[in-house]
Amino acid sequence: MKITAIHLYRVPLTSHEAYYMADGKSCDTVDSIVLELRTDAGLSGWGEVCPIPHYLPAYANGVIPAIQELAPILIGADAVGPEALLAKCEAHLIGHPYAKSALDLALWDLLGKAADLPLYQLLGGRRMDAAPLYHSITCIEPDAMAAIATKAYAQGIRQFQAKLGAFGGWEADVQRLTAVREAVGQGPLLYGDWNCGATTLDAIRVGLAVRHLDVMLEQPCSTLEACAHVQQTTSMAMKIDESGHDIASLLKAHALGCMDVVALKLSKFGGLTALRQARDLCTQLGVMMVIEDTWGSDITTAALSHLAVSTAPKYVMNACDLSGYVSPHIALDGPLRENATLKPSDRPGLGITINRDVVGSPECIVD
Repeated sequence: MKITAIHLYRVPLTSHEAYYMADGKSCDTVDSIVLELRTDAGLSGWGEVCPIPHYLPAYANGVIPAIQELAPILIGADAVGPEALLAKCEAHLIGHPYAKSALDLALWDLLGKAADLPLYQLLGGRRMDAAPLYHSITCIEPDAMAAIATKAYAQGIRQFQAKLGAFGGWEADVQRLTAVREAVGQGPLLYGDWNCGATTLDAIRVGLAVRHLDVMLEQPCSTLEACAHVQQTTSMAMKIDESGHDIASLLKAHALGCMDVVALKLSKFGGLTALRQARDLCTQLGVMMVIEDTWGSDITTAALSHLAVSTAPKYVMNACDLSGYVSPHIALDGPLRENATLKPSDRPGLGITINRDVVGSPECIVD
C-alpha cells in the first residue's frame, strides 16, 4: 500500500469558554491542521495537530511547510510501518515533532485499517474498557472556578486540574485551589497547574498554604530542577508536563524525584510511535501517566483514547476528552464519552469517520 497524495486542511477550533493560563497564555480559537494520507489501496489515514500559541515550541503555520519538506520521502512510500517511515523522515528533517505527530497518527490509522484492527490492538492490546477523564478549569475568579468544578462533578468527573497564575498573585492561587477543593469535597483528585508560569518562591508559598487540602502541584516552573526544588521544599506530589518531552527528559525528571505523574502528549513527543515508547518506559519506572495532547478535536482524542486503554490501568491517572472542549467536531462518530470515561471505537484504525463538510477543501495538496 503506497502513499499517493497528502491533503492538508486547516480547521479553526473554538473553545466553549476562553481558556486562561499563567504568563498571559490563553486559548480561545486556534487552528488545527488535519492531515490526510491517500493511498493506492483506496484507504485514507487521518492525523491532526493543534498547537496552542506560546505553549510549546510548535505553531500551526509550521506544519504544512514541514510536511511539504517531507513529501519526497512520503510520496510513493509504503504506508504500512509507521516506525520505519518516521525514521526516514527524522533523518531527512530533524526535529519538528509536532508536525510529525499528525503524520504519525495518519500512518497508524492506515496500519489499523490495513490490518482490519482497532489501534488499541496494535498498541499492546486492550487493558481496560475505558480511561478515566479529568476536567481542566480555566484560571479565573475562585468562585467561578468552583462553579465549573461543581458542574463537572455532577457529570461524574472525579479528577480536576485547576489552572493557576493568570492574575492576582500567589494568594489568589491559594483561594482558587481552596474554592475548588470545597466545591468537590474530599476524595477527588485536585492539582494546580501553572504551565511553567510561577517562580519557585510563589509556587512554594502556594504549596505550603494548601498542603492540608490534599492537592498535587503541576509544572510550576520551566525547568525540572526548579520543579524538583518546589517538590522537595513543599513535600507535595508533582506532575511534570512541559518539561517531559522525550525519553531523556523523562529519565532526568525521574532521577530528580519530581515526576510522580507525567503528562504524555502526542504532539509534544511526535505521535503514537514515540508516545508508546514513553508509555512503556513510565510503566517500567512506576510513574503514573496522563495520556493526552496539547489541544485538538476528534482525531487527536481518538488516538489518545486507543493508547490509554492499551496501557496498564495501574499507571493511567487519566486521559482528556479534548474534543469535548471545542467545536466543531471533525468526525461524525468520535470516541465515546460516558460516565466520565473515554472509550475508543472498536472499528479499524482510529475508528472514526471524518466529516468532510467540516474539514472543507484542502489548503495544500502534495502528490
